[in-house]
Order: sequence, then C-alpha cells, then structure tokens
Amino acid sequence: MFESLHKAYPSLYGKEYDENEMDRRFSDLVRRHEELFGKTGPAIFSAAGRTEIAGNHTDHNLGKVIGGTINLDTIGAVSKRDDMTVIIDSEGFPVVRVDISDLEIKDEEKNRTEALVRGIARAFKDRGLSIGGWEANTSTKVLGGSGLSSSAAIEVLTAEIFNNLFNEDVLEPIELAKIGKFAENVYFGKPSGLLDQACCAQGGVVGIDFKDSENPILTPLDVDFSEYGYTMIITDTRGSHADLTGEYAAVPPEMREVAAYYGKENLREVEFSDFLRDMAAIREKLGNDRALLRAYHFFTENKRVDLMLQELQDGDIDTFLYLVEESGNSSFRFLQNVYPSSSPRDQGLSLAIALSEEILRGDGACRVHGGGFAGTIQAYVPEHLIERYIGGMEGLFGKGCCTRIAIRRMPVARII
Repeated sequence: MFESLHKAYPSLYGKEYDENEMDRRFSDLVRRHEELFGKTGPAIFSAAGRTEIAGNHTDHNLGKVIGGTINLDTIGAVSKRDDMTVIIDSEGFPVVRVDISDLEIKDEEKNRTEALVRGIARAFKDRGLSIGGWEANTSTKVLGGSGLSSSAAIEVLTAEIFNNLFNEDVLEPIELAKIGKFAENVYFGKPSGLLDQACCAQGGVVGIDFKDSENPILTPLDVDFSEYGYTMIITDTRGSHADLTGEYAAVPPEMREVAAYYGKENLREVEFSDFLRDMAAIREKLGNDRALLRAYHFFTENKRVDLMLQELQDGDIDTFLYLVEESGNSSFRFLQNVYPSSSPRDQGLSLAIALSEEILRGDGACRVHGGGFAGTIQAYVPEHLIERYIGGMEGLFGKGCCTRIAIRRMPVARII
C-alpha cells in the first residue's frame, strides 16, 4: 500500500508534506475501515477542496472563473457490498445509510448527506450507468465553512466511487462535477452553480467559461505558485455565516435585474458597451444602484479572468498578482461582498485585507475568498514574509486561523 501512496503523494499534496504523517493518516483510515466493516484491503479514494482564484460571483450569470484544486483532501476507504445499501461513516458526523434501490426524492432528506448520495446514484442511473452498494469511512482535511468547498469534495468523491467501482471510470471529472451539482440542486435543495464541483473534480488550476452552463469550456493550466516564491494562505476571520443567506441570495438576481432590462436572463448575454451606454436609463428604471455596480463587477471581472489566464500561461507572476489585487478591489467596491450591509459593524474580512496590505506592501496580493460577507481571505505571500504574515493574522483572529495551501495536480481519483 505504502509504495503506491508514496508515488501518489506529490500529485496529491505538492512539494511540502510530511510523508510519515500522511502514512499514519492512511493507515488509520484503513484500520478504521476494518474495525467498522470487518473488511481488509479497501479501495482508497481522494477528492480535494478548491480555492477560487478569480471570477468572484460571476458563474451564476454564466461568467468566467479560475479555480484550483488544493492539497487539502477528503480520503475514503471503500468496499463493495452485496446489496444496494450505501454506508458512509465520516469522522465527526452521524453515519449515513441510504438504500439506493429507491431513488425517489425524499423531502425529509433535504439538506442532508443522504440526499446527495441518493441524487448521485439517480444521476448515474439516468445516464444508463451501473450503481451498487458500498461502505466507506472518510477523513478530511478540507476545513468546513472556510470557502474551500468541503461539501463539493464529498459530492465528487461519492460520484467517483460509483464511477470507479461500477463503471470502470467511464466518466471524466467534469461529468462527475455535473452529477454532484444535480444532486445538490435537485435532491439536497441548494441552488448552487457548478464552480465548486468542477474545481474539486478537475485537478490543478483551471479556467472555466460557463457561457454554456451545461457544457463549460475548461482551460487547464500547469501552475505552481511556489516556483515563483509565493505561498497561498487562506485566513479564516472566524466571522459567523449565520443570517447571511439574504446577502448571498441577493447577488445573482440583482445582476439579472440588469440583464432583464435587455430582455435577457443572465448578464453574459448583454454587451458591456451597451451597459455603459444605457447606465442612466437602467438606473432610472431599476432604482437600485447596487445592481448596476454588481453588473459592472461582472463585466470587468470576466475581462480580468481572460487576462489572468494569459499571464499565468506566459509566466508573468507580477502582472497576475496585480490583477489579483484588482479583482479583490472590484469585489470590495462594486460587488460589495466583503462585509454585510445588514451588519456594517462586523468587518472581519475588511480588517484582514487591511492588515494583509500593510504586511505585504505590494509584495504579493490578497483578496476576498469565496462567497464573502464573512469567512476567509486569500493571500499570495512571499517566502520571507510568511512568518510575519501568519503572526499578524493570528494576532488579530486567533491561533490557527491561517492555512497554507498548494495546488494539487491530481483530479478526484481512486489512489489504490
């Protein structure tokens, strides 16, 4: 087992990892599987979390994004069963047990992992693919509530288990992402886009154009920020996401209000030049300046994604980091998702950005990470400032608030 794992570690965890620690982690996983299910030699799977690099709040209006699969993952030890039951024992969570001989939507399973499992099985069945029972125990390093998409990691992990055990890996990572989105939208009851699942499934850094939301265009990139002397650090400002549903939910429809002025459903169907020409008329009709500002962010962020992809392809890290700062400033000023308008006294993200800029002083970059309003920021920190940066963030937000991340090259996969 360890020979195979050691070959896989660099593609899973980048250059900096503790081999002994990883060996213990996987050994514990396999030992726990035998204790729970009485089976030896399970298959081992891994699905990673993701980081958003650009394209803040644009995917839901068919925009463009850049994301990256990261070196924090959820791993699972899995054995087949002889029946149609799926059992998942995840550390720190209630055991999930689903009879997938029944694939109907269950209202009582809304917002529960059972709904995701049943929905994923249904998506395989609808594609004419095989499903069957299995039992798994999982362990994760993808921090929940950190904007690193721990839920999407579980979704694509579950999809890959069905894909590998029963279908000889016939589906590509983007198809597994679509299946995860289907389960989340239809069975779980969350109207999310495809961004999180696509990034978790794909591996590496990838540009995604959602103009055709069912068939997004992927631009994979081979990027390792450490080769340029930078480490990506996610800082959790430990703000509560409670009562912020309305803040998140307002962003897509406000952008669509502007699109509706042109008789369109999404902003991607509107020309930026037409928007600039018609701003006064749109403002008068909508009576909502924030909708116009958010639309402006959408248009300029789409352009910025194209530029950032080009700079990464050209290896121009300095221009790329300049554009990261531009993206963050646009989120702060125009998208307005750095602090909740309903609670202007709570500005942990704003403080984190301010302190980051003070420490970095132009050597690196920082921006809001993920949905915003509370949660995390992302920073590219040069090696000589890492200790000072983490010390500053921990002084403000508490010990352990910073997580170093690296880009993982391997997609969601069976390792052994």
